[in-house]
Amino acid sequence: MIRFFRRFRRKSPIFPPPPNPNPRDYASNAALLWLEEEIDALRSPIFDSYAYARSLQGCIANGDRMRGGGVHCHALKRGGCLDLFCWNILLNMYVKFGVLVSAREVFDEMPERNMVSFVTLIQGLADSGEFDEAVELFRRLHSEGHELNKFVFTTALKLFVIIDSPELGRHVHAGVYKLGHEKNAFVGSSLIETYSLCGLVNEARWVFDEIINKDIVAWTGMVSCYAENDWAESALCLFSKMRKAGLNPNNFTLTSVLKASVSLSSLKLGRSIHGCSIKCHYETDPYVGGALLDMYAKCGDVEDARSVFDIIPHNDVILWSFMIARYAQSNQNKEALELFLRMMRSSVVPNEFSLSSVLQACANVVSLKLGEQVHSHVVKIGYDSEIFVANALIDVYAKCGEMEASLEIFSQLPHINEVSWNTVIVGYVQLGLGEDALKVFNQMRYAEVEGTQVTYSSTLRACASIATIEQASQLHALIAKTPFNDDTVVSNSLIDTYAKSGSIADARKVFDVVKERDVISWNAMISGYAIHGLAWDALSLFDEMCKTRIKANDVTFIGVLSACSNIGLVQRGLSFFNSMKSVHGIEPCMEHYTCMVRLLGRSGRLNDAMKFIEEIPSEPTPMVWRALLSACLVHKNVEIGKLCAEKVLEIEPQDETTYVLLSNMYAAAGIWDEVALVRKSMRSKE
Repeated sequence: MIRFFRRFRRKSPIFPPPPNPNPRDYASNAALLWLEEEIDALRSPIFDSYAYARSLQGCIANGDRMRGGGVHCHALKRGGCLDLFCWNILLNMYVKFGVLVSAREVFDEMPERNMVSFVTLIQGLADSGEFDEAVELFRRLHSEGHELNKFVFTTALKLFVIIDSPELGRHVHAGVYKLGHEKNAFVGSSLIETYSLCGLVNEARWVFDEIINKDIVAWTGMVSCYAENDWAESALCLFSKMRKAGLNPNNFTLTSVLKASVSLSSLKLGRSIHGCSIKCHYETDPYVGGALLDMYAKCGDVEDARSVFDIIPHNDVILWSFMIARYAQSNQNKEALELFLRMMRSSVVPNEFSLSSVLQACANVVSLKLGEQVHSHVVKIGYDSEIFVANALIDVYAKCGEMEASLEIFSQLPHINEVSWNTVIVGYVQLGLGEDALKVFNQMRYAEVEGTQVTYSSTLRACASIATIEQASQLHALIAKTPFNDDTVVSNSLIDTYAKSGSIADARKVFDVVKERDVISWNAMISGYAIHGLAWDALSLFDEMCKTRIKANDVTFIGVLSACSNIGLVQRGLSFFNSMKSVHGIEPCMEHYTCMVRLLGRSGRLNDAMKFIEEIPSEPTPMVWRALLSACLVHKNVEIGKLCAEKVLEIEPQDETTYVLLSNMYAAAGIWDEVALVRKSMRSKE
């Protein structure tokens, strides 16, 4: 065996001398030389278990599994020369190299075993996912009467956390208590972590209180336990006690309390913890930096998040991805694109998250050119088959109206998930292609992919866009068999779809059974009544809404004002409009002004409508002038109608609808010369 290794070294050196040696090469060769000297020592007639142990440790340190196997063979050949210490090193070597078959064989062949033998193999089995065997081995360790110390307990606790078994964790805790280890900080910290991951916060606190001489690991474990289980106030109180006890936090403590401040949506607390991290010199730590970025972004302060990002060393793609994602999610698309470009120039290779985030920014600005440029880079670095990136690409092309490109990417995906299907469905719906969206939904069902909230709400929007009551009813029957039957978002889509498809009675039935109505539920039903000319039902429902805890928003008042307009309730409409700002704190937008102009115009109060337009604080849009022009057509007021048409054509000179309304108004008033002039103008614009 030794001759074999000697021959191997001479003919095929593992580390051949490099053309331009550097200090690392010398260090590697020195380590190899030491290992070979140890193996050479085994040739000496004076050899013992200690020599084998040193050689095996050298193999572990150098990651040399083949030489380790050679040493093992040499020991077997000599026979009976290894003591328990050396056997444990041999077992550890096979565990470290992930060769569990050999590790089990060594364990079974050991003439004697101790606690170290069991713990070593248990750790190896747990790391390899052999959890049942690891648990059985722990039971065997206990039944054979081996020593149970803090290392055994912590190993067992980590195992029971992985397999999500709080009951076994409690048994270990009982053993810890029985043997008097419950006050040990090392064991206590493991127990806290176990109870934390199982959601047993009170048990974790009991363990924490029992620990004598609590170290920073124990304090951090308990703070983290509170933060991870949404006991944010308790986490911050304990952090304050820790500081008063004179302990400085580490990076993990700070990340936990930052998470707690996010749970409380407290920017003030977050800034205080940021100050603490600066005092403790952790402001550039990647973990703390990431938590600070998350805190500022979730509290809506993207500028401070960027300030934190700028002082962190920029070699971590995760932090780059996080910042780009936050910009894209807050619709700061220019900043997201600029930061992505800066990342590329910094030689940081993007990952799937940074790519999907920058693609989201491209979709937000509806830029096909930018999307195609990012797409070419995606292909270049080999992320085109990554599901997150592919879904983002599908979304970009769909939002830019390029459904063929979206479908091509979709069809080439090796694994299609529900997000991929949803993105295509939403793409068709956004382009007004309801029938195509329904076809894709049927294909999704045929592929036996489970629908999600987005699937059903988007498909219902497709039904609403083509006003197909039959399809809507079928989809409703399908939803009734899924967990989304009680989902508020899906129910809101059902209300809207039934209302737009002409079945207001079915819309009301769905509304009545919604368990948790939100403002969208009320708005959908009020707008549905307004669309169907059921103004009194809409206003009655609005009064009912005002008695609940749900606050009306701008969309609510569009429905209410439309209802008033439908039946000419001028004073009631003016009262609702005035209450928007004074009672509900809602600033009227151009759609509200349009509703009021339509209300006054339909009631024949054209001069009042003109006065109302003059009082609009911003420049009226063509939509406002068209509303008054339509009223002038009904009431044959040529003078005001002509002014309205001129205002629209100043802004949109190619607007055909305005020419048609103007022509019809002149025709209704019998002014045929003007009709001819308008039609001539229309032809000249073509």
